[in-house]
Amino acid sequence: MSGSTNDTTRDTPLAAEGVLDVGFIGLGIMGRHMAGHLQRAGHRLHVYNRSRGSADALVAAGATWHDTPASLAAACAVVITIVGYPADVEALYLGEGAIVASAAPGSVLIDMTTSSPALALRIAEAAAARGVHALDAPVSGGDVGARDAALSIMVGGTEVAFERAAPLLALMGRSVLRQGGPGSGQHTKLANQIVIASTMVGVCEGLAYARRAGLDPQAVLGSISGGAAGGFLLSNMGPRMLRGDFAAGFFTEHFVKDLGIAVAEATRMALDLPGLGLAKRLYDELAAAGFAREGTQALFRLYADR
Repeated sequence: MSGSTNDTTRDTPLAAEGVLDVGFIGLGIMGRHMAGHLQRAGHRLHVYNRSRGSADALVAAGATWHDTPASLAAACAVVITIVGYPADVEALYLGEGAIVASAAPGSVLIDMTTSSPALALRIAEAAAARGVHALDAPVSGGDVGARDAALSIMVGGTEVAFERAAPLLALMGRSVLRQGGPGSGQHTKLANQIVIASTMVGVCEGLAYARRAGLDPQAVLGSISGGAAGGFLLSNMGPRMLRGDFAAGFFTEHFVKDLGIAVAEATRMALDLPGLGLAKRLYDELAAAGFAREGTQALFRLYADR
């Protein structure tokens, strides 16, 4: 919806409005790269993060620091967030003095956190009541995709809001697709995580089998990555598993959160997904063993130790 029926610029793509004041909240392992792409494209970047140090490089390059999310929202035509958990998203967006209450009419709010579809709908409804656009736009691609502006961005929201925001999203992602109304971006990301979860289990089990059979796992990788089993996770995470490189491009604790949301949504829809259930149990075990801050490829620890 438009912020004002008498101001047609509110419905034009943001690229047509020239240099914009863009706020970015959440400067973690992915967010700092994403914000940097917007800054290098010439937009006036405004930043907030719970730990000020994560913003230092962007501020040194010209970004404006804000002490509160509300201050940032009031100053920006676009606010982008990518934080940890649905509770963080709810606290940022809803309630007195939060982003929705502080945003200027006609502005665009884009949450890129993997969160709850129902929460995305609540935020969109609260934003619309104030004449503000809201999109849920979770991403896939990890730290490498964020660094290379090659993320897959899955968007839920109105077509008008998407068309306005698409030029900015294209600065951060290679694939930017609207999936439907509010919440549909989150549902799409959950489908993505479900596929990754079972695939990661398969990669771990295939490599564990190769080792137990007395094969050279690297040679096995060379064979199977070029066949029907080939794919990003096998080709990229398989070698890391074999090297014992479990550094996070995406934290296990956040994947556990995503799988928990997916399980809850599947249960709500009376959908039985046994692969998802197994992956959730294994990743819970990995996190409980003390590896929550390692990457998702650390699941191989469970197989290597058995």
